[in-house]
Amino acid sequence: MKRSKSLFWVVLAVVLALGAFSSAPTHAQGKPFDGVELNIITFTGPQIAEPLQRRAPDFQALTGAKVNVVIVPFSDLYQKILTDQTTGTNSYQAFVFDPQWMGDYVTAGILEPLDDRIKKDDKIQWDDIGPFFRDFSATYGGKIYTVPLDGDFHMVYYRTDVLAKNNLKPPQTWDDYLNIAKTVNGQEFDGVKVYGSCIAKKRGEQGYWWITSIAAPFIQSLGTSQGVFFDTETFKPLVNNEGFIKALDIYKETNKYGPPNELTIGVGDTRGLWTAGQCAQTIDWGDIGTLAVEPGSKVADKTGAVITPGSKQVIDRKTGKLVDCDSKTCPYAIDGVNHAPFAAYGGWSGGVSAAAPDKVKDAAYAFLSYMSQPAQSGVDVTIGKTGFNPYRISHFKNLEPWLKAGMSEAFAKNYLGAIQDSLNSPNMVLDLRIPKNQQYQGVILDTIISQFLAGEFDSKGAAAEIEKQWEAKTDEIGRDGQLKAYIATLGVKK
Repeated sequence: MKRSKSLFWVVLAVVLALGAFSSAPTHAQGKPFDGVELNIITFTGPQIAEPLQRRAPDFQALTGAKVNVVIVPFSDLYQKILTDQTTGTNSYQAFVFDPQWMGDYVTAGILEPLDDRIKKDDKIQWDDIGPFFRDFSATYGGKIYTVPLDGDFHMVYYRTDVLAKNNLKPPQTWDDYLNIAKTVNGQEFDGVKVYGSCIAKKRGEQGYWWITSIAAPFIQSLGTSQGVFFDTETFKPLVNNEGFIKALDIYKETNKYGPPNELTIGVGDTRGLWTAGQCAQTIDWGDIGTLAVEPGSKVADKTGAVITPGSKQVIDRKTGKLVDCDSKTCPYAIDGVNHAPFAAYGGWSGGVSAAAPDKVKDAAYAFLSYMSQPAQSGVDVTIGKTGFNPYRISHFKNLEPWLKAGMSEAFAKNYLGAIQDSLNSPNMVLDLRIPKNQQYQGVILDTIISQFLAGEFDSKGAAAEIEKQWEAKTDEIGRDGQLKAYIATLGVKK
């Protein structure tokens, strides 16, 4: 066994030396994964699935491994992976998924540790991956379990021409966002009436991330380790307070300035509205920046990006009341505004099944490495349809791929600068990674937010119901263990 593994690594080293993992296929003899076939599962997309599907044939030509990309709806992905692997079905040998779920997948023994493979792989250029994505998206319990393929932060996008005509500046606070939305809603530009705000609010379309982005600056102000979801001493939810309730009211008010069917549209719909020139503002990940310059877009030279708006008030955690920001309550405030940019999702990442045969594990890792390497990812993050956003240091330093993708130099710097403002913030908000986080967010929070937007709860009632159901889930799982896990995740440094 040791001899065969050594031979594999010798062959792989030869392939690498010949440039086998460059973007151009070669036809070198002795491909290391001839005869290997693997199934990799991700969500329907086309975002995220598209680059995997597009590059799989190239990878097969380089290495011999056949990669089948299996797609399922996002709402099914978590359970599909969990059920397949814990029942011993093992239909999938690799996964491209939400790194939040590592808390469940690692403890269930689903994911293969990747530390040794990464140490031997100079092509992945691990140190080029941003520290946040290495330390948060890829790591759990001190071990590396995933390869980052994407960098996710919520940002606000705005129409530069719409704001200029109205003598308005990009929103610094959520009150600014609402004011802009109200002021410009219904105005006509280039023969098209624009909505003041476009936000995907369809149930199951990640609404729990939008509300967190709005609520974050009202709740977290003392830095990343303070956390935004639970009290770090009692593990009580930080939702039934004036800050979260105000965020709910802001979220619902945006309904007034959006498309009439906003409660039933998803992220793909709002992105389509944006590129059609129908929105003055939106909240999204980095995808809008690249989609804005895709062929057919009407806003290629009219899109601006900014760190998510903040607040001039933050809650007192002892009373739940909002208090004004000052040097003690909001030490990281800029011009009196507390920003708390949310690393929603943390970036799609790839993991390897611990149950797969050794050679299939090696092939699965090699494919994920290939997808992440600068030669491939440096191009893919500039293409809107991939859903991949920048996460490597080189993605930010090298403007050439962005210019080739159609961005002006000014917009490229604006777009990448907004992401870097988020990454570099000492008050960045980490996504929830405790066990069963999908139940807290994807089921309970998403359901109640949808009910609130539909008028089944007022803001105070919704906040109370979220608290009630989160507390019940915590009691079911075990408060002490959940608190310990939560504190551990907040200890992750950028």
